[in-house]
Amino acid sequence: MIICVVGKSGSGKSYICELLKSYSENILHLDIDIVAHDILKESTVIKRLYDTYGNTVVSKNIVNRKTLSQIVFNSEKEMDKLTDITWPPMEIFIDKFIEENKDKIIILDWQNLLKTKYYKIADLNILVRAPFEYRMQKVLGRDNITKNDFATREKASYNFDNAKFDYIIENDYSNKIKEKVREIYVKSIISR
Repeated sequence: MIICVVGKSGSGKSYICELLKSYSENILHLDIDIVAHDILKESTVIKRLYDTYGNTVVSKNIVNRKTLSQIVFNSEKEMDKLTDITWPPMEIFIDKFIEENKDKIIILDWQNLLKTKYYKIADLNILVRAPFEYRMQKVLGRDNITKNDFATREKASYNFDNAKFDYIIENDYSNKIKEKVREIYVKSIISR
């Protein structure tokens, strides 16, 4: 079983995934942001990023993610370039993870999953939403960025269509969320 969990930055996707994971040892959580960060350490990806952006983004074989973020979150064209470089190795990693764990319930967690084949093949798609202010405060503390950086990231993010999801979780960071997640687990996961 594959479950896709999406939502804007800071909405609490990983928290929801960890709650679901806590219900069964048979549930695995793959945070695609972590996969993306790891891919930026691969030599072939570093070389392609250097060939594309020069030493603005790559210095001493290390990708400056903050600089790269500022470039790609301000331009759809630059985001497409980054995707062309990083997505193929990311997809290989995700496919391998799914194949190696096909007897498990796999939760994929990433804002951009709607653009991938994983959204289409998922057994369950969940959207996590949270108020802008909550999300901004969380991300500012977590990612050590400015309000302007967050606004740029927000501008580059999707506006999700509720109709494309099996469940929508309104994350107000209260204990009600745990009840909602447990309900999803019992109704749509454990029953399969």
